[in-house]
Formats: sequence, C-alpha cells, structure tokens
Amino acid sequence: MTGMTGTPLRVGLVGYGLAGSVFHAPLIASTEGLTLDTVVTSNPERQEQARAEFGDGLRFAATPDDLWARADELDLIVIASPNKTHVPIATAALKAGLPVVVDKPIAGTAAEARELAALADERGLLLSVFQNRRWDNDFLTLQGLVAEGELGDVWRFESRFERWRPQPKGGWRESGDPAEIGGLLYDLGSHVVDQALVLFGPAASVYAESDIRRPGAATDDDTFIAITHTSGVRSHLYVSATTAQLGPRFRVLGSQAGYVKYGLDPQEADLREGKRPGGASPWGEEPQSLWGRVGSGESPLTGGGRPQPTVPGAYPAYYAAVAAALRDGAPNPVTAHEAAAALDVLEAARRSAHEGVVVSL
Repeated sequence: MTGMTGTPLRVGLVGYGLAGSVFHAPLIASTEGLTLDTVVTSNPERQEQARAEFGDGLRFAATPDDLWARADELDLIVIASPNKTHVPIATAALKAGLPVVVDKPIAGTAAEARELAALADERGLLLSVFQNRRWDNDFLTLQGLVAEGELGDVWRFESRFERWRPQPKGGWRESGDPAEIGGLLYDLGSHVVDQALVLFGPAASVYAESDIRRPGAATDDDTFIAITHTSGVRSHLYVSATTAQLGPRFRVLGSQAGYVKYGLDPQEADLREGKRPGGASPWGEEPQSLWGRVGSGESPLTGGGRPQPTVPGAYPAYYAAVAAALRDGAPNPVTAHEAAAALDVLEAARRSAHEGVVVSL
C-alpha cells in the first residue's frame, strides 16, 4: 500500500454525481495522506468538471471494471454511485484486494451489509460507510451534552430532516422501482436512524408511518419512524420533502433539561457553493444567532434556556479517520456492522408502515 511508505494513498472514486462531486471528491482532496487519483465517470461534462477542480493529473475510467485491471495502482475505492450499485461494486473491489468506502446506504438490506462485512473481514480489508452526518455541528454538540450529563437522563429524542419540495425532482432517488433503493426512508432515514443508534444504543422495537404525498411521486416522501431503544430512550424521527413549516432539527428532552436546535449544519451548503475545508474561512462554524438552547420550563422561542455554543461541523474528520485506519491501523470510523444495524431498523420501519404493526428486533 502506497500510504505505508509515507506517500499519499491513491483513491479511486466511483461516481461523480451529487455524492461524488459535492461530498467525496472535495473531502478526499482536502485530506492529508489521501490523493484523488481516478474518477469513474463516462460523462464528458462531469470529467471536465472534475478536471477543472482537481487538475490535469486526475485520471478517468469509464467503468469500475477498468479499476480492477490496475488494482495495484490504487489504495482505496470510494463508491458514490447510485444505491443499487453499492453491493456489486463493493464486492468486486474487495475481491480485487482493495479497501472500500461506500456511501450510505451501504446496501438495500441488513443481510447484504453483513455479507459485505464478512467478505471484508475474510480479506482483511477496510470496509467503511460514509455516514457524514455523525460529524454535523448539531450532532457533535448534542453528543457532548449527553456525554456530560447536561440534560440528565434523556427520555425522548426528536430529530427532523425536513424539506419543502412540493414538486418531485425525478431521478433514481424518487423512483418507485424497489431495485433502485430510493425514497426518503433509505435516503434521509439512513442519517437520522444512524444518529439515534449512535446516541442511544440498539433498537428494541420500531413503528413507522410512510406516505407518498406529492402528485407524480413514486416513492415515500413523508415518513415518520419511532424507535424504542433497549436503553429506554424513545426516538421520534421525521424525514420529509413535504414540510411547509420546518420544525426544529433536534428537540431532546431529559430529566433535567432539554436541547432545541433549529437549522441544518452548513457544511453541505458550503460544499455545494464551492467552499472547501482548509480555505480562508473557518470550516463548519455557524453564527451565534443559530445556536440551540438548553433549558427547562419554557419555549426556546420565547427566551427559555441559555444559548448553547454549536461545535463546528467536521466532515473532513471522516476521511482523516479512514486514512489513519489504513495507514496506522486506527479504528474504522463507521463499520459495515453499524450500518447493518441501521438497516435492521429501516427494514423494520418499512414493514411497520406497510403492515401497520410495531416490529420487535
């Protein structure tokens, strides 16, 4: 492996759509110890876009199969292609002897995720899942509050990832074909479920409501998931494209205090606008006016509680951890087994919504 000699680890990135161009490529390129070597896309416009940002030295491949033929020239494969391709491409990469990062969801089922994990373990290779919202500013802030006991015993966790998109945009993410693994349950649901499990532990039971609200939509665009954790905490998770009035991103209620936070972490918007980690402006910071509040007995909207400084978001920390895992044997930042546990919940939610039952895990 190149990185073992002190030179950067060479990364092959599969896919240069939204995930590849906005998230993975910029974060890889900004991580010390990693270099973006090859992008897999046959689209000339996307090739030109990538070359314009990352230089003429960037190589391209038309298909993932082109990478396996020169696997010895790469040290890591990052899969940012459509959901239905994650399992076959990850399988091929691992069989070619290459460590893998897969965008969420790693697979369509928990069983597939565990099969991939078993293959990676068998080959002694890293298999990591890009759950970037573990490094959102609000999540990092809440983690700290919980760890420090600021809220007492947490009783209820409300998490909302809501948007107002009354017209479907189309594309595979909104396809009704189950093979595409589209819909908000598996898209935004992958984030809110993962965060809930990281904060409050395994799920004991799951209840869900899932609807298709918009004319012309073919898959779920308004979904609610209730998790009862084995710890006793109840998580209420909302993912929607049909929310005309957005609720708080987090509302967390404990025996001593609550934490309420509005607004989304700024990192995705900054990446979309072309801002990059390591630039002139501090990365991941938000103005004091957007800080959440901690308190009890009164609404934060009428001055209740105290402002809680928001920890800066840190998406670059994910790939720094991947580099350390490959180079130094540091822990995998997000394992496939963790992703499989989240998929257990998503599968249970889908069944609950379809059958109108509470599903025990």
